[in-house]
Amino acid sequence: MFKKKTILLLTLWGVLFTGCSIAYKFNGASIDYTTTKTITIQDFPNQAPLVYPMFATKFTTGLQDIYIRQTRLSLVPNNGDLEIEGEITGYELTPAAVTEELYASRTKLTITVRVRYTNRNKPEDDFEQSFSAYCEFDNNSPFLDVQAELEDQIIEELADQIYNATVANW
Repeated sequence: MFKKKTILLLTLWGVLFTGCSIAYKFNGASIDYTTTKTITIQDFPNQAPLVYPMFATKFTTGLQDIYIRQTRLSLVPNNGDLEIEGEITGYELTPAAVTEELYASRTKLTITVRVRYTNRNKPEDDFEQSFSAYCEFDNNSPFLDVQAELEDQIIEELADQIYNATVANW
């Protein structure tokens, strides 16, 4: 009886551990680090009709941060194996909800960026695409009081979208 259980257990163990391979990637990145070692993220100039001067730097830094935190790529100023560049094309405030007196009770901040992605090792992955994200806020709060928090949330969402489109095979 003991011998049968041992043989069954060893056989099961052999099938489980020699027949399959499981790989977990907690950050979702599908990067071949043997050929791809560097990334260049250029400054994103603000070309939106409504320009908040500090936003361009804040956005570029937020985008760089996600790649630094979630990959092993080195950030280089030029000619990276991967290159991301683009511009901020929209920074808009629009009414999101209107009261019965026809006043906006909520406002939506929408930010749009155009991105050009170049993969020097796999040119078939190159693209140019616009990404957009928004947050709403209650008009009882002045925009200047909530602006930084809204921008942070939108930058995080945009950075996730761009990251997923470039290095995560989703």
